[in-house]
Amino acid sequence: MVGIGLGGGHVYTSWFLEFVPTPNRGTWMVIFQAFWSVGTVFQAALAWIVMPGLGWRWLVALSSLPCIIVLLSYVLIPESPRYLCMKGRMSEAQTVLEKVAALNKTKLPPGILVSDQSEDLNEEIPLSEDIHLLTRRPKKIKDSETSSSSTLALFSPKLIRTTFLLWSVFFGITFSYYGIVLLTSQLSSGESTCSSITSLSENLHDASLYINVFITSLAEFPGLVLSAIILDKVGRKLSMAIMLLLGFILLLPLVSQQHEILTTASLFGARMFISATFTVACIYAPEVYPTSVRSTGVGVATAIGRIGGMICPLVAVGLVSNCHQTVAVILFEVVIVLVGLSIMLFPFETMGRELIDSVASVHVSDSNSLVRL
Repeated sequence: MVGIGLGGGHVYTSWFLEFVPTPNRGTWMVIFQAFWSVGTVFQAALAWIVMPGLGWRWLVALSSLPCIIVLLSYVLIPESPRYLCMKGRMSEAQTVLEKVAALNKTKLPPGILVSDQSEDLNEEIPLSEDIHLLTRRPKKIKDSETSSSSTLALFSPKLIRTTFLLWSVFFGITFSYYGIVLLTSQLSSGESTCSSITSLSENLHDASLYINVFITSLAEFPGLVLSAIILDKVGRKLSMAIMLLLGFILLLPLVSQQHEILTTASLFGARMFISATFTVACIYAPEVYPTSVRSTGVGVATAIGRIGGMICPLVAVGLVSNCHQTVAVILFEVVIVLVGLSIMLFPFETMGRELIDSVASVHVSDSNSLVRL
């Protein structure tokens, strides 16, 4: 049941993205993703306090409180105007935009809100200063496209390459991210010996486990700062490639057994850059998909990533506990390399590009940039 609830978290990213203006989209999305890191650090601190004395049931109960706050605030969350326009609910979209304008102490320009998803645009309507498009150019959308399955649209000729590459990236990054988290718990004792395997109950009451998890969780904040600095300067693809390379380098010392301080430092640095890559990937995915399939595309990619997260413990826990730390770390490094290759093969760079609303509006130019027809 917990997994079902957490599985819908990607919808918030798609929703927030559709409110953010293009020029500062990268920075604002990093700020939005920063709350994931805040929650991670808070959870590590909470486990540090609660687990040794009260156990996991109290930890789960206390961890559910923010979800209750989200449910109570649901009625205050406006629907995305892009989504409403795509569904032809223009008056509702107009109302949302008016509320946004009022919140920013300004007014919408006078005129009629017209979307390129509106069926009214199938007729010849003279454009004037009194008609304001949600997107730059009106385009006639076929009924067959609007009624087609969002899932099948992910495998259309224009999106299939992006879809499969995103799946591999989300699988690999999630596998690597949780691998580093689990390596922190496995190597936290400083002994890193496999001659005597510590029992689960003893490990859960070992304060050093929670201290090291808390310290390495703090690594996500420098990663977020780095993401915010370079994301809108060098682009999404290059940002992910650079940070993956740095994470790869910092994870290398753990191929062999190291001192506790060096182990924690390596895990700190590797998690910083891998989590930063994860953040940029979570920004890139909803940007690259059109509004008509955005939540579906990101949701399926996230689900593929969760599979990587489920497989990861078999490696991080199983191999390290059975004297195979070198094999485990090398496997993580190989996965990081494969993720980097997938990123470089992405056909779209979304930096500075407007969001698109339909699959028909997607076009890959010869220069591998995303353009609007």
